Amino acid sequence: MTIEELQPQEVFHYFKEICQIPRPSKKEAEISAYLCRFAEKHGLDYKTDAAGNVLIRKNASKGYENRPSIILQSHMDMVCEKNSSVVHDFEKDAIETYVEDGWLKAKGTTLGADNGIGMAAQLAVLASDVIEHGALECLFTVDEETGLTGAFALQKGFLSGSTLINLDSEDDGEIFIGCAGGIDTTAVFTYTEQPSPKGFAAFSLKVSGLVGGHSGDDIDKGRGNANKILVRFLWSLMQKMEVKLAKIDGGNLRNAIPREAEALFLTPMGKKEEVRIAMNHYINDIEEELRITEPNVSLDLSSAELPTKCVDDTSTWKLLNALYACPHGVIRMSDDMKGLVETSTNLASVKMLTDNKIIVGTSQRSSIESSKYDIANMVNSVFSLAGAEVKHGDGYPGWKPNPNSKIANAIADNYRQLFGEEPKIKAIHAGLECGLFSEKYPGMDMASIGPTMRGVHSPDERLDIAATQKFWQLLLATLKNFE
Repeated sequence: MTIEELQPQEVFHYFKEICQIPRPSKKEAEISAYLCRFAEKHGLDYKTDAAGNVLIRKNASKGYENRPSIILQSHMDMVCEKNSSVVHDFEKDAIETYVEDGWLKAKGTTLGADNGIGMAAQLAVLASDVIEHGALECLFTVDEETGLTGAFALQKGFLSGSTLINLDSEDDGEIFIGCAGGIDTTAVFTYTEQPSPKGFAAFSLKVSGLVGGHSGDDIDKGRGNANKILVRFLWSLMQKMEVKLAKIDGGNLRNAIPREAEALFLTPMGKKEEVRIAMNHYINDIEEELRITEPNVSLDLSSAELPTKCVDDTSTWKLLNALYACPHGVIRMSDDMKGLVETSTNLASVKMLTDNKIIVGTSQRSSIESSKYDIANMVNSVFSLAGAEVKHGDGYPGWKPNPNSKIANAIADNYRQLFGEEPKIKAIHAGLECGLFSEKYPGMDMASIGPTMRGVHSPDERLDIAATQKFWQLLLATLKNFE
């Protein structure tokens, strides 16, 4: 079965088209132009703003002119992650999809169903002559994944409606009415190069095979962090012998749990066997600790050619201590909503730059503003003690739950009637643009829905086909019945 044969056909038709268009964060020009051409082709009014957001309007169906208008919203960009063995240029190449066991997947890359399937649903509604609905505004925002740039830049008056359905959630049967706020914390280490000493052996250590995932939605699933696994071994080795660091690289995006990391390091020649024995013990420890959540974890230690230069000893010591001490994972669960992560932090990336700098990227989330800044400051303190230059991003606000939301309750009623099941109305430990919308448009009534997705922000990203059919039915029923 191919994507062309999937139902709902009208949604997957547009999702296939979206998959042909490169759309990394901050590089949405092609997908934005596609949306504008779509509006022109279908005779729909549209406009853009300075940030690159696109708004397409459609009049109410006949007989629905007096219904409340609804804003449907999704984001254009996608997380660009791939397996190291896959050759793929996200700025040029189309996403290759395939169907397996009821899921739509991509070949070694992220699928981009986050949030391409939301976009596809909007386009399918806009293109239809038979779907019944009140007046519609379809908002497509830019750069949600790396900075919420589009939502931040949205100006008052760009939207005219007061009811919004965000199409960026990932669980069938769940209606979200709140989300966590977030902030990024970045640490920069400056080091000096020193010649690699004689009498030392070089090793390459690679961590791979981890599941990864979304740093908000998946942070409570006990998955391994490649950066933490890598550094833990180097730190423990440093307690027993001289360790000189020549290269370190791990993770990529602030909102993805790192799946792969690698280092090139040196130890005294006479310690080679001790290093290998230590690694064998360490592999056993990691495999035992992560046997449930990470059955495919792989640690590969091999001899390497001695590099000409390495990081100075003091910087190596400070960096490894700080990375080992840096918190990662769930910090606190919510007391207000059972099962909801309240506060977390993600040690996302470690990158060695060409100007003798090592930059460490982290992100913090919390549904409580004071706790968001508390964990960000905790991370700051760790790296400040190690002498790094630490900066915080601007951050973004959370979305306070409204249990009396008219649109959320309407969606819930339609779900019960369609599927005979009780949906869950809840908050999510991930950043949604709704928090920023509520700042720009106080009083806007909002809810977020979407089909089931798993492995989001990783090459294991997959979309549940049956859940997509339910998502489509629910959206159409809500558009038809909302009064």
